[in-house]
Amino acid sequence: MKVKLDENLPVSLGEVLAAHDHDVDTIIAEDLVGYPDAEVAAAVLTDGRLLITLDKRFGDIRAYPPGTHPGILVLRLADESAVAIRRWSPTCSPTTASTTSPAQSRSCTMAGSASGSPEAPSGRGGV
Repeated sequence: MKVKLDENLPVSLGEVLAAHDHDVDTIIAEDLVGYPDAEVAAAVLTDGRLLITLDKRFGDIRAYPPGTHPGILVLRLADESAVAIRRWSPTCSPTTASTTSPAQSRSCTMAGSASGSPEAPSGRGGV
């Protein structure tokens, strides 16, 4: 999966995702730090990447309607520290099923709780 990490996420999250065969780019690597959200969204659209961010403004479907971008994941974690975000990151392992898509041939669970779901406050998630 092609992913772009916003500047408010630790580079280590990108390393974790890349280790699980994701094509990861960052706002930092593109020198887009501090740019307006609209320019970040344009870069995501141009690159065809899922944006992962802590910026709740990207969760506004009036500004970023579903279907107008490759995808936006707004993380809403109780603890948004780099350590907590790494703890949240998915752990993936290959499955034994034979499929044609690499994305379909991995089984992923979320760290953070016994049920596998991330520890997050209740409320509306990202787009």
